[in-house]
Amino acid sequence: MLEVETHLPVGIQDFAQEILPLLKSVKDSWQPTDFLPDSSREGWQVEVDRIREKAASLTDDVLVVLVGNLVTEEALPSYQTWLNRPDVMKDETGASDGPWARWTRGWTAEENRHGDLLNRYLYLSGRVNMRSFETTTHHLIKNGFDPQSGKDFFCSLVYVSFQERATKISHTNTGKLAEKCGDQTLSKICAAIAGDEARHEEAYKRFFRRLIESDPERAVIAFAKMMKRRISMPARLMSDGTDKDLFDRFAVVAQRSGVYTFRDYAEVLKHLVEYWGIASIRGLTAEAAENQDTLCKLADQYLAKVDRIQEALLKFPKEPFEWIFGRAA
Repeated sequence: MLEVETHLPVGIQDFAQEILPLLKSVKDSWQPTDFLPDSSREGWQVEVDRIREKAASLTDDVLVVLVGNLVTEEALPSYQTWLNRPDVMKDETGASDGPWARWTRGWTAEENRHGDLLNRYLYLSGRVNMRSFETTTHHLIKNGFDPQSGKDFFCSLVYVSFQERATKISHTNTGKLAEKCGDQTLSKICAAIAGDEARHEEAYKRFFRRLIESDPERAVIAFAKMMKRRISMPARLMSDGTDKDLFDRFAVVAQRSGVYTFRDYAEVLKHLVEYWGIASIRGLTAEAAENQDTLCKLADQYLAKVDRIQEALLKFPKEPFEWIFGRAA
């Protein structure tokens, strides 16, 4: 049964106004064409040839994580819809002037460029099966997006704070792998996307910190509830129409290549516990205090399992991906 939150702490709607500066103006924002050849100019074919030459050095592992990251970004409409589900914080008309409405639209507009940029880069690179990628994106948006937060705005803020940091890590590490392969264009693209994710992460973390200050009991319980359910990546329901385990196989490649690992998951949790000062909250009821204790110990419990999980994953056989024309990764 979905959780429906009917109230928020007084003044919390106004706090959205304070995070709006973490969005850049359109004038000051990068656009996909800033990184890619301008087909309206002479010599653009030469620039495309350079992209293809550098992209030829990318490993299949890098290509798989790139497509997986791109599918996640392209499913953006689902994410804005989800953020507008809680009755107490939404864009009522689709063009409302409230601060939260302006934030979600601004956030979506910034995120939308990520899919556009990676999509065009991969199309120009000639290294991946674009129809397979497009089919996967189609399926993911059709299948939906369920972060298991219900309509609880507190739970939603926990999820998005965690995911923005996780996505920043994933894009950053993909960029580092691209640099090692000699593809500076892709490295710069990933760094630019990660920079956006870092600002978005900061905004959501600040917002949830305000929720903690206003209602620490409810905030701690919501945080613990989301961690007990396990934070899953937004693309968990991805499919290419035939492989129901596609996300799990993509996650294995991301783990083995060091793009996003179980260690990263544990360290994101550890960071949030410290950033939000969970251990220092006082005066909680017995239920909230028990959840507080769980949160403070959980990251270390996960970190103790990292080596065993990594060792087990290294034994997994490489499997074919239609994204890379059936080659194994």
